[in-house]
Amino acid sequence: MEHQPPSLTELKQLRKKIRNVNLEHKQRLSFLERLALAIGDRVGSAGFFAIIFTWTLLWLIWNMTAPTAWRFDPYPAFVMWLFISNMIQLLLMPLIMISQSLHGRHTEARAEVDFSINTQAEQEIEVVLQHLENQNKMIVEILERLEKR
Repeated sequence: MEHQPPSLTELKQLRKKIRNVNLEHKQRLSFLERLALAIGDRVGSAGFFAIIFTWTLLWLIWNMTAPTAWRFDPYPAFVMWLFISNMIQLLLMPLIMISQSLHGRHTEARAEVDFSINTQAEQEIEVVLQHLENQNKMIVEILERLEKR
């Protein structure tokens, strides 16, 4: 007897539930990881860069061109501002790296789920092709019987 392809109910029983990787990823994050992602997402944006660049430029221009009495940060203090901005960069760099690492883990998890869905789809397509081949054989047999009559 020929090998019969699995029935539709058998296929449905074999089908695995599709995982929602986005939800799983969010649920696994600790408070600090969520905080790092929030900061990293905002700090790593063009808007944040524009704000910091504009603020630094205005700070520098004001303290160079404003009347002496209105300058709140005369020349030597600007060096302190550069030191502070470097400290901010040193503190933000690890947060951005943590954020990128977490995004990378999320991307890997999504890729794994995509792979498993593609594998499952390939198996189901194979079964459908087997069913079609089986139907084709049956139709050919029926046609041969009809021609003999």
